[in-house]
Amino acid sequence: MTVRTRFAPSPTGHLHIGGIRTALYSWLEARRHGGQFILRVEDTDQERSTQAATEVILEGMHWLGLDPDEGPFFQSQRFDRYRQVTEQLLDQGKAYHCWCSQDDVNQMREEQRRRGEKPRYDRRCRDHPNPRPGVEPVVRFRNPIDGSVVIDDLIKGRVVISNEEMDDLVIARGDGSPTYNFAVVVDDLDMEITHVIRGDDHFLNTPRQINIFHALDAPLPAFAHVPMILGDDGQKLSKRHGALSVLEYRREGFLPEAILNYLVRLGWSHGDQEIFSIEEMTSLFNIGAVNKAASAFNTEKLMWLNQHYIKSTPPKKLALLLKPLFEEQGVDTSTGPALAEVAEANHERAKTLIEMVEKSGYLFEDFGEYDPKAAQKQLKAGIRQPLASLRQALAGLGPWEREPIHEVVTTVLEEFDLKFGKLAQPVRVALTGSTVSPPIDITLVLVGRQRSLDRLDKALAYIDGIESNS
Repeated sequence: MTVRTRFAPSPTGHLHIGGIRTALYSWLEARRHGGQFILRVEDTDQERSTQAATEVILEGMHWLGLDPDEGPFFQSQRFDRYRQVTEQLLDQGKAYHCWCSQDDVNQMREEQRRRGEKPRYDRRCRDHPNPRPGVEPVVRFRNPIDGSVVIDDLIKGRVVISNEEMDDLVIARGDGSPTYNFAVVVDDLDMEITHVIRGDDHFLNTPRQINIFHALDAPLPAFAHVPMILGDDGQKLSKRHGALSVLEYRREGFLPEAILNYLVRLGWSHGDQEIFSIEEMTSLFNIGAVNKAASAFNTEKLMWLNQHYIKSTPPKKLALLLKPLFEEQGVDTSTGPALAEVAEANHERAKTLIEMVEKSGYLFEDFGEYDPKAAQKQLKAGIRQPLASLRQALAGLGPWEREPIHEVVTTVLEEFDLKFGKLAQPVRVALTGSTVSPPIDITLVLVGRQRSLDRLDKALAYIDGIESNS
């Protein structure tokens, strides 16, 4: 058997972290078995489905490297097929027309609640149709009344659900459009899906779908329902827990390798291993080894992984990722150092690429005002003479490179009998406006000769201004 999995998002909103994990698990299961991964966009809800949401899904999947072997397929382009199967079930007596209005159904459910019964459609049109002039009937599936549905879930294990718990669900609306549970079965059948991997929130749909598979005399796929992702407080995952849409993670400066590595471990493990390459995930992952319990989203863990991948990514590759992030911030990077040099200088300390961008703006444009606390502490009268001496020595320097700059700094330190930090921090504030930057010789190289000299002049003038006002 060729393993065929699918990811079937609805384009009615953002593609969030839970959907990404489901897509990853489906992609890995197909890859591990040398099978195919199919992307299907479930856009039958024409009122809520948008082209923008569809584009986010496709772009997000491509960014993560989860490209499908087949697709994307769109349910909105398969309505003729759904009507064909609906007619087949009607002809075989496995479905029937129902003329009950939504008000009728609401009323019968309210009466059932008053009697202490489970609210459901009471099947009044199942054997006694009641056509109403001018009313387009829906089509209901004739769900078995006796027996049970057995689900051998690859994650949850065996679950048995009595058919008495289910009513006759609508499979086609009055306008002929299919409902979710019906379209999904037809799609999975036509696309020869062997493994349905989806979120645990879909589990109650599964017995209904299995009965439709049986009615179509179709082989059942294997089912695996992945537990939900919770916030670290045990509540439903939301933005306040750090859960963002997939492209928002890109805008925040996360690397796709970090996202995938984090998600594969969010419910699955292989010993104590934390870092997984795509190749390792593909060879080791097994959907049957996914935990049954819900997993908690941990932003700090994701940050740690992202920092690991930033450190291990070649600076030239980071430069390509940094450029659009700088552009989004409105920073012109053509007037400063090469972005590969910026990445090389900062990749050891940045948790995200956006953090690197925000802390590197001074390399390309003036930073404006000094950080007040940094200036008050570092730009004092006592440091003026060493700063002036350093500025003079740097102005006469030949090649503007790290080693000769370091020698000049060392000479000034010895001249004034200063410890390194006593000079480096004031210089850092002068160059960047704050006390955070790469090593001072690297910072001077990146800022450039003329900008460095101008900013040292600005710092000296600042100190003079303080002295004159005191």
